[in-house]
This record gives sequence, C-alpha cells and structure tokens, in this order.
Amino acid sequence: MSTPLDSGSYYEPIDEYRYKPTTHVGGAWDTDEQHFSPLGGLIVHAIDRHLAERPDSGMVLSRISFDILGRLALDECEIHVETVRPGRTIELLEAVVRIADRPVVRARAWLLGAGDTTAVAGGADERLTPPDGLDPWALKEVWPGGYIASLDIRPVAPPRPGRTTAWVSTGLDLVAGRTSSPLASYVALVDTANGIAVRQPPTEWMFPNVDLTVHFHRQPTGRWTGLDTTVTFGPTGQGLTSSVLHDIDGPIGQAQQILTVRPL
Repeated sequence: MSTPLDSGSYYEPIDEYRYKPTTHVGGAWDTDEQHFSPLGGLIVHAIDRHLAERPDSGMVLSRISFDILGRLALDECEIHVETVRPGRTIELLEAVVRIADRPVVRARAWLLGAGDTTAVAGGADERLTPPDGLDPWALKEVWPGGYIASLDIRPVAPPRPGRTTAWVSTGLDLVAGRTSSPLASYVALVDTANGIAVRQPPTEWMFPNVDLTVHFHRQPTGRWTGLDTTVTFGPTGQGLTSSVLHDIDGPIGQAQQILTVRPL
C-alpha cells in the first residue's frame, strides 16, 4: 500500500476520476482503512462533477444511499458516475468506488425537481442550540484514527450511551485544490453519527455500519453538520443508528445506518 499523504485536505486529486486519501481519512475501527464519512462526501463531490458536465437541470440531490461492499483500504480510489434513469424532474444516478480495481462502495442518488413550495413548507423539528459557545468534545479519546482527530465536535447536551446530539465540523478541505459543494462537505461528516452515541465501548464490542442512507427535504448550508442521533441494538446481532440532520437554520433531513453488532 502506498504511503498516505498528510495535508490540509482529506483527499488529493490524481486525475478526473482518481483520488488519494491523506492521513486524515484514517478509520476508527482500523486506522489503516478509510473512515467512510469523508469517502461519502467524496462520492457526492464526484456526482457534482458529473452533473457539471451538462446543462443545469434544476434538480437537487434528495436521497443518496451508500452500500459498503468491502474493506476500504487507505489507498487510491477511483469513482465513476452514470445516469441510470434519466428524466426532466426525476433522475437516478449511480456511483461506484473502486480500490485496487475492486468495487468497494456502490451509491445511488435520486435527483428531484426543485420548485418554490414555501407556502406549504412545514413539519420539521425545532432548531438545535447553535454550536457557538458550546464546549468541544475530544472524541479522539473514544476513537482512534486520523478522521476523528480532524473534527471539531460540540455536543448540545452531555453525550449518553445510545443518545447524543452534537455539531460536527472540520477545518480541512474535502479535496485539495478543488471547490466542494456545501452538500458534499455536509455529507462528508454524516457518517460520524455512528461514533457519537455508542451504546457499548468499542474496545469490547464491534458495531460498524454496512450502509448509509440520507434523505434531504432541504439542501444544507454552512459549515456545521448537526446530528441528533439515536443508536439501537437488537437482540440478534443487528443495530440501527438513526439521525435527524440539521444545519444552523434547522432540520434538513434524516440518516439511517444499519449495524452489524458482535463482541470483540
């Protein structure tokens, strides 16, 4: 495996489709693997680049699901995006990530037509307490890895087993030398949710997620990702991490992660 770079970003671009992870992508379960959170953001970044190659359709990404197919080695990755179901108001895209020529993530994104529905908007939860003035949380005392160490995490209330609400941000760029959309930068922090509300110590139990599905009823703005997260463990080795997603202006959607739960 090539030596990862250490820079002010999570990824260094190699060419149009290939990216090199830096040390800041190091995973929590295995520091020699990529944490999925920044890779999820990189996939959205690749989707943005795919969409930029054609005229603006006026659609927005409203749901994206990621299936993690195998080990995410801390090595060069290649991402290709294709249109599966074209349309003028509804469209489906698929992105496949390959490492060492092996597919490791398959993502599908629904784009929906954008229009003015302000007159009927409603139903969302209340805003979270803003992050300014909240004390930071050294999550690296719970989890190892370059990704966790790169974060600014500020709990809204004291974290509890299986229940935490917190703001997450980072001072790093997603891709060095390239501008990333607010959506890509936001998604790059969502997978943090499974690590902020642990039910059992990760030194005694494993509970990695094998997927991540995110729904948006509004597009995010700003640099903070708000995670109102609940973790549930079932009696037969499965778990679920559920999060209401926020930005500074209020709720924007929800995220779900299915977990495989087993003792170390």
